[in-house]
Amino acid sequence: MTWAPERISSLQLSRSTPLQLLRSLGSGPRGLVESEAEERLVRYGENVLPTRRVPSLPIIFLRSLRDPFTAVLACLALVSAAVAAWATAAVIAVLVVVSCALRAAGEHRADRSAAGLRELVASTATVLRRADEAAVPVSREIPVDQVVPGDVVRLAPGDLVPADLRLLRATGLTMHQAALTGESAPVPKYPVDEPAPDAADALPSAASRERPLDVQDFDRPEVCFQGSSVASGSGTGVVIATGAGARFATSDKLPGNDRRTTAFDRSVYGISWILIRFMLLTPPLVLMANAALRGRGLETLPFAVAVAVGLTPEMLPVIVTTTLARGASALARTHQVIVKRLPALHDLGAVDVVCLDKTGTLTQDRPVLDCALDTSGAPDDSVLHWAAVNSLWTLQLAELPTADALDAALLDAAEEHFPEGLDALEYDAVTALPFDPVRRLSTAVVRTPHRLGRHTLVVKGGVEDVLDRCVLTADERERAVALADRLAADGLRVLAVALAERPAAARPYTTADERGLTLQGLVGLRDATAETAADALAALTRSGVAVKVLTGDHPGTAARACRELGLAPGEVVTAASFDALTDAELGELADSSTVFARCSPEHKARIVRVLRERGHVTGFLGDGVNDLPALRASDVGICPPEAVDVARETADVVLAAKDLTSLDHAIMAGRSSGATIATYLRITLSSNLGNVIAMLTAGLLLPFLPMLPSQVLVQNLCFDAAQLAFAYDRPQAGALRRPLKLRPSEVLASVTGFGVLNAAADLATFAVLVWAVSHTRAETAFHAGWFTENLLTQALVMVLLRTGRGGGVPVTAGLLALTGLLLPLSPLGPLIGMAALPLAYYPLLTLVLALYAGALYWFDRSGPAQRHSVGDDDSVGSPHGSAQPRTTP
Repeated sequence: MTWAPERISSLQLSRSTPLQLLRSLGSGPRGLVESEAEERLVRYGENVLPTRRVPSLPIIFLRSLRDPFTAVLACLALVSAAVAAWATAAVIAVLVVVSCALRAAGEHRADRSAAGLRELVASTATVLRRADEAAVPVSREIPVDQVVPGDVVRLAPGDLVPADLRLLRATGLTMHQAALTGESAPVPKYPVDEPAPDAADALPSAASRERPLDVQDFDRPEVCFQGSSVASGSGTGVVIATGAGARFATSDKLPGNDRRTTAFDRSVYGISWILIRFMLLTPPLVLMANAALRGRGLETLPFAVAVAVGLTPEMLPVIVTTTLARGASALARTHQVIVKRLPALHDLGAVDVVCLDKTGTLTQDRPVLDCALDTSGAPDDSVLHWAAVNSLWTLQLAELPTADALDAALLDAAEEHFPEGLDALEYDAVTALPFDPVRRLSTAVVRTPHRLGRHTLVVKGGVEDVLDRCVLTADERERAVALADRLAADGLRVLAVALAERPAAARPYTTADERGLTLQGLVGLRDATAETAADALAALTRSGVAVKVLTGDHPGTAARACRELGLAPGEVVTAASFDALTDAELGELADSSTVFARCSPEHKARIVRVLRERGHVTGFLGDGVNDLPALRASDVGICPPEAVDVARETADVVLAAKDLTSLDHAIMAGRSSGATIATYLRITLSSNLGNVIAMLTAGLLLPFLPMLPSQVLVQNLCFDAAQLAFAYDRPQAGALRRPLKLRPSEVLASVTGFGVLNAAADLATFAVLVWAVSHTRAETAFHAGWFTENLLTQALVMVLLRTGRGGGVPVTAGLLALTGLLLPLSPLGPLIGMAALPLAYYPLLTLVLALYAGALYWFDRSGPAQRHSVGDDDSVGSPHGSAQPRTTP
């Protein structure tokens, strides 16, 4: 009968014995026949994770058209072409193409860089295969993508599990599952004859794929999951799921894993819709007003379209893309930070809460010795000495290829503590009984120094298991348990060390000899912290970013790691304590708490979501499969270089260097880009709004159009060219002290105030023009006078409202002003309907500009814009104000 995975139900896998399972899989202890393995490979595909292909440049280019401003500009280009305003349509089309090309190039480069970091989950696997049914099975090293369901796989220390396995045999097998669960301690794995009837199905059947991933699934001792690695021991298992069917892959398909709208999306969409409403309203108003008051008809349609275009910040897509691309390029070059999605750089600048996974992010997932104590709780190096003797000879005599992580930590500590007496560890060993996950201890037997015919049993393991084998009074046992509990509550992994001296035995030693022991003391081990984690957390705090630690680890372990890194953990919240809370209640708890322990992937994602719902812009830094839902739920998903492949593909930002302080550099780069974009928006929209108000007013008061469509186009081209300088401006330090959020309502408040000032200056210019120009040249002179005043006021706005440093903007503003003065006097002036102005106009214009500059300077520092200063919860306004302390939204 041909085997098919759909024939294995959850009930069969949960309740079947290993023999029944092998029969259901069409396999056996001797492995698959090569021909059958080849058939299964063709039928079910290679054992590879579903990967996100790097999109091509044309695809990214087309996606860029979905940007709201870009879409608006494209529509305006079509409208301009429809009314035969070909020049306007051509210019807008060029801006759209340039913006999309810049964004496509930047994001394609980031995608290729991220793809270059991709690592295989495992390169090869050891499987049992047979040439034919009668042949002897042979161990073979095959590429991991050739592993198929039913293959019998052998595991050794250091191996990465190539697929989901059901164990058939195991010796002292423990697994690292931190990438899947966040739990840093190795988990014992061993075969069972018949799993519990209510055990969760480890093979993702159609039904099981519909339910959320449960951390309890990973607690099953008889199942090893793809993405985990062998910490110690060895084992043999049969493959039950590969590729897209493995838990490693299906965790990426959890309900609610689709990315939400980010801070950048909310800001851009909000401002876009404000402008869209204005632009949709403006042409009908212009047409109706001119028809009612001046009797003009459709001949004013090009002017109405030009007014709508004049309100649009045409250069915004180019400025935004250029600014973000430059920031992303600088980050990749100087700090090895890859920004895969350009708007994520802006979101980084707005982040005010960073949620971190602990294991693999703040810690190295590597234990180090913290203390060695005697039975009274006093430091005692002899306890470390005997623990190291056990580790050394267990490793040597059991012929394990590599040391267990705990043994390696003890040997490293012994080498550091006994640099001159390390030879004392090299006792004349007799035998060793390696660690067994059932009895949870290991024993080394050595010849007792200077006592012929005597052997010493050195036993090390779990506290309860060792105490059960020691000769202790009730009080002594109680004190030892209390000491172990205190160490465990402080976040340490605790091992007990005991000795027994016996007459040399001629027979082999067995586990039955592990009795009548004398307790020597306890050793406590902690997770080694990441080298730059403390500096990174301190930098985030100085930057006004709150840090939340979300981990699947033990509360004590999480709290200890935080204290070692200088982060006050406060009262640690466990996932079980907030399961019954509403989102609102959890949001309040998340705001006031720092560490959340025993979190499943769903818990992490929920905490991130409620923080966002409370108005926070949230980043999440994680490295494992268990972090995928939270990475997707956050505004910005971030991962370190050691992250699993699927986490790197999901994240928006990849820290390519093993330096967590690069996260702070990325946030600073995001704030710099955000401040530049905010300045551009404030200046451009203020000028545009003022010009539109003035155009509409003049169009109703004057017997001719206040500006010809061609003149509006030339004016916009000049201003647009000058605005490119903003993309290369450097914001002042004050703009980078706190998170920067771009809120549409505050943008509108600031822009309205400055826009009214600009309109007032324009109307004052109208009065001057009416007085200064002669009647015979009234129309052409009026056009020239207003054109000159428009460019001069825009140059003033660029200089007075800029927030950055560097000479690019002032120089460009000077060139813009010079263009406004000279173009009407040049041969190009008459071609676009402008005539030279009388000299009497210029002194009056200088007075108007001086008054405008004074009002602009005063309003910038004392008006509404000042109250919307750049700060933690402030968005776009004047950056000259000081940053305010953070307040809860």
